[in-house]
Amino acid sequence: MAFDVVVIGAGIVGAACAHTLATRGASVAVLDRSLPASGTSSHCEGNLLVSDKGPGPELDLARHSLAMWPTLAREIEDELGPGMPSLEFEPKGGIVVTTTESGAQPLLEFAGEQRAAGIDARVLTIDEALEREPWLNPECTAAVYYPEDAQIQPTIATEGLLAVAKKHGAQVFARTEVTGLVRDAAGAVAGVETSSGKIAAKSVVVAAGPWTGQLSQRLGAPVPIAPRRGNVLVTSRMPHRVFHKVYDGDYFGATQSADAALQTAAVIESSQAGTVLIGSSREQVGFDESMRARVLSEMAQKALRVFPFLAEASIMRSYGGFRPYMPDHLPVASDDPRVLGLFVASGHEGAGIGLSVVTAEILAARILGGTPRSSFGPIETAPFDLRRPSLASYLKEAA
Repeated sequence: MAFDVVVIGAGIVGAACAHTLATRGASVAVLDRSLPASGTSSHCEGNLLVSDKGPGPELDLARHSLAMWPTLAREIEDELGPGMPSLEFEPKGGIVVTTTESGAQPLLEFAGEQRAAGIDARVLTIDEALEREPWLNPECTAAVYYPEDAQIQPTIATEGLLAVAKKHGAQVFARTEVTGLVRDAAGAVAGVETSSGKIAAKSVVVAAGPWTGQLSQRLGAPVPIAPRRGNVLVTSRMPHRVFHKVYDGDYFGATQSADAALQTAAVIESSQAGTVLIGSSREQVGFDESMRARVLSEMAQKALRVFPFLAEASIMRSYGGFRPYMPDHLPVASDDPRVLGLFVASGHEGAGIGLSVVTAEILAARILGGTPRSSFGPIETAPFDLRRPSLASYLKEAA
């Protein structure tokens, strides 16, 4: 078998890369050691956010991605027809609140920085916040509304991207583990070795989420991506009482922290199925999947400070997943300067659902040529390159 591109990983980032490449005429194989959407993409909330990102490259990337998602979600559903479940793209907006006096001013200052960067961040009075979220804790001390925030059903979105890619000729190989690179006489990529044999390809994209670090080591071009565990609580179905994505101001600090210890913040939203999703946690425990009651308890306690009515709710289940953590908190969407034909699309941590499609746009331009862009304009790619200064010492050591 021979393809233009092999994409390793059938989560949403790999699916988006396959979709973009296949719809532009490339022959694509998607390989996953398990099943599509069985890892991080099915163990998260489906966030499409600008509210949790400070001014800088990742915020710019999020704006590009949010410009792409509405049209893309509609096109996927149109192309696949009524047999495809809705991707549940919902531009519901987000509200960030604080429940302490000390947290109010930092939240307002952060919103001001985002407004200066062009984000629609509207400071609300508590009465205005209660008009939008009547069940919100009236003792909240500050609130900011972000109308650009949105949500999507991540598993269905992943399956939809892959289904369209397959309609354009892509092939998906589940339960197929990549064991090494195949290189030509000059050392450039010529394909991959797998548990089922060799597959020839001109280019290989590593989109293995939190497993990218392990896999890149195996391929001889290590990238410093590590797993960071997160958890979500799911309530039983109830009347609709949460109308936006609502979270407390601690969330931004938790996502940006380099501390390996537990970080938690309240992140609450309703699903179209009638449940309420409650996050979030961040901790570096390797790939340890064991449930920790203390973590879930801390998440629940923080959620109750934002929405006291949740004390009446029953928790139906909880689930944990691993996010691909980069030490400089920026994703990678780049060719690898150490191996001609090798590319990396990973390291998004908790933003991979939202940033998947813009990452695919960057990778497609790198592989097929052209300038990556969205309706928001040309996409600046240097901050997400493996050659960026924050990774220079690491790549030098790895080489």
